[in-house]
Amino acid sequence: MSTEDNHRVGRNQSSSTPTCCPMARPSTHQAPTEQPLLSRTQCDTSRGQKHTRKHWKTLFDQFDPENTGYISTEKFRNLLQSHGSELDPHKLEVLLALADNNSDGKICYQDFVNLMSNKRSNSFRQAILQGNRRLCSKALLEETGLSLSQRLIRHVAYETLPREIDRKWFYDSYTCCPPPWFMIAITIVEVAFFLYNGVVLDRFVLQVTHPLYLKNSLIYHPQLRAQAWRYLTYIFMHAGIEHLGLNVVLQLLVGVPLEMVHGAARIGFVYIAGVVAGSLAVSVADMTAPVVGSSGGVYALISAHLANIVMNWSGMKCQFKLLRMALALICMSFEFGRAVWLRFYPSAYPPCPHPSFVAHLGGVAVGITLGVVILRNYEQRLQDQSLWWIFVSMYMVFVLFAIFWNIFAYSLLDLKLPPPP
Repeated sequence: MSTEDNHRVGRNQSSSTPTCCPMARPSTHQAPTEQPLLSRTQCDTSRGQKHTRKHWKTLFDQFDPENTGYISTEKFRNLLQSHGSELDPHKLEVLLALADNNSDGKICYQDFVNLMSNKRSNSFRQAILQGNRRLCSKALLEETGLSLSQRLIRHVAYETLPREIDRKWFYDSYTCCPPPWFMIAITIVEVAFFLYNGVVLDRFVLQVTHPLYLKNSLIYHPQLRAQAWRYLTYIFMHAGIEHLGLNVVLQLLVGVPLEMVHGAARIGFVYIAGVVAGSLAVSVADMTAPVVGSSGGVYALISAHLANIVMNWSGMKCQFKLLRMALALICMSFEFGRAVWLRFYPSAYPPCPHPSFVAHLGGVAVGITLGVVILRNYEQRLQDQSLWWIFVSMYMVFVLFAIFWNIFAYSLLDLKLPPPP
C-alpha cells in the first residue's frame, strides 16, 4: 500500500477520533461510544499507517488461512458485520453493497485496501453502480442536525458530484486537510500583481492601454516568445479591474469547490493545462497579439464543470441548475465578448495590437477533454481510464506542434510582428 493510500486511510476516522483539522466533524450516523482502531490523531501519520495496515491485514488473514489474497463475499460480510463499527457508516454501506454485487464471489485484499484509502478501481465502481439501487439508507440531503461546516461540505458535494454514493463518500472523507489552497493562492497572487501594477501605472481600469503596460516581463509577447516562462506567467497580468474581477469571481466560485472535492493536484493540473494551452493557441492562431489574464485556466475549469453537469444532468442535484448554468454562460459570454472587443479596438500604441481572446478558446478545449475526464472520475485512478491517456496524448501532440510552429512558422510566413516592448 502506497504512502498516499496509507495517509488517506488515516483520514477516514469515526466520530470519536480527535483531529487536528478544524473542519473535521463527527458522523451523524455513529454513536459516540464506538471507538475506531485507527490512529488517535490524524497528525500521527506514521503510527496510524502501520497500525491500520497491521489491523486490517490480521482481520483479513483470519478468513484467508491459505494466504491466497482472496476471501469469499460471505466471509467478507461477516468481517464487516463484526468490525463495521470501526468504519464510517457511509463507507460501510458501500462495502456491503460491493459484497452483495460482486459477480466473482470473492474479494481481493488489495482491492479492499484500495477501497479503504479511497482509491477505487473500475471493477469496484461498476459493482457499486449496479448495486446502487439497493442502498436503502436516506439521502445525504435528508440528514438533519448538521453543523454549519457539515452543511457547507454537503452543499459542495451536491454542487459537484452526480452520484449519491460519491457524495456520501466525500462527506465522510473530507477533513479540510489540506484546504483548497491552490485556487486561493493563485487568486491572491493575481490580485497582488494587479494592485502593484495599478500603483506603478497609476491606472486600474483598462491598464492595457497604458504605453508602459507591455514592458512587464510577465506578459506573453510574440517578439519575446523564446522566453518560455511568459507562456505561463501572463496569467498574473490583467487588462484592467473589469478583467480581473470576472476571472477572480469565476475561479473562486467554481475552482474552490472543485478543489475541495478533487484535490489541488487534479484541479491545478486542469488550470495550468488551460493556461499553457491558451498562450500556445494564441501563438498559433493569433500570431501577432500578446496575451494577458488567467482566462485560459478559468475557462478550462468552468467548461469542464458545465460539461460534467450536462453529461450527468439527472444525477446532479444542485438547486436551480438550469438557471445557474444560464448565468454562468452569460458571464462567460460577457467576458469573452469584452476580450473580442478589446482585441479589435484601436490600439493606444500602434502597431502592437491589444491582447488576444484566443486563450479563452484554448482553455475551453482543455476543459471539455482533460477536465471532463478528471471531474467524471472522482477518486478513480486516472491511469486506468483509456480516455485519460487519449486526451493527454492529444494535448502533448498539440504542445509539440505549437513548439515547432513557434520555431519555424514565424520565419517561414514572414509575418510583420509588432516591435518588442
